[in-house]
Amino acid sequence: MKHFQQNLHIVLALALCSLCAFQWHEQTVQRQEITTLNGMVSDKNIAIQSATNSIATLNHQVNQMDARLIELKAVAAPNAQLIVTQKLELERLQFANAGLTDEIAQYKSAVTTMTARLKEAYAGIAKQNEAITNLVAQRDDWVKKCNDSVKDRNEVVIKYNALVERIQKQENSGAPQ
Repeated sequence: MKHFQQNLHIVLALALCSLCAFQWHEQTVQRQEITTLNGMVSDKNIAIQSATNSIATLNHQVNQMDARLIELKAVAAPNAQLIVTQKLELERLQFANAGLTDEIAQYKSAVTTMTARLKEAYAGIAKQNEAITNLVAQRDDWVKKCNDSVKDRNEVVIKYNALVERIQKQENSGAPQ
């Protein structure tokens, strides 16, 4: 009978050790997955920041183009007065006017292109925000499941410890089993 109890204690100790090793392994795997998910979130945040910086640059360029357009319009107004007063100036100003018109068309084309790019960038940012939100929700669900699993295992260990304590008390009291 004494060998049976010793063997039982050894088997229970080995079972507890293997449970602890399994739990340690599972937690390591879970931490690696959390690290991977955090890396993905970080990459998404970097992409969003890059898109935001690009939008700011495009906005600055559009503002510069608007300022240049205003300057060109300011130059065109005095030239229109000179056209009225001088015949020779008329031809020169007509050529300048044609050049400015082409430049305005180019600016309008650039503004249209920039507007389209901005819309694409905003759509991309919205998709990325949605993806990050989904990813964070998935991560939170996964972490909750992991915590529940650890809690269940801890309850098993508590029950096991109580059982061992009860057996030790019985052995100490000399009660037959």
